[in-house]
Amino acid sequence: MADTAYCVKCRKKVDIKDPEKVTMKNGRPALKGKCVECGTGVYKILPKAQA
Repeated sequence: MADTAYCVKCRKKVDIKDPEKVTMKNGRPALKGKCVECGTGVYKILPKAQA
């Protein structure tokens, strides 16, 4: 399963390297990882249903 997120540095959607499921302060689930092209940190907020 290849998760994608928007990389601000590359200005496009990229695959997430080493995705880690985290929970934000407000309780929403999110994916945190690195851009496969430039190594910048990327973050994707997930829907509540995937908690």
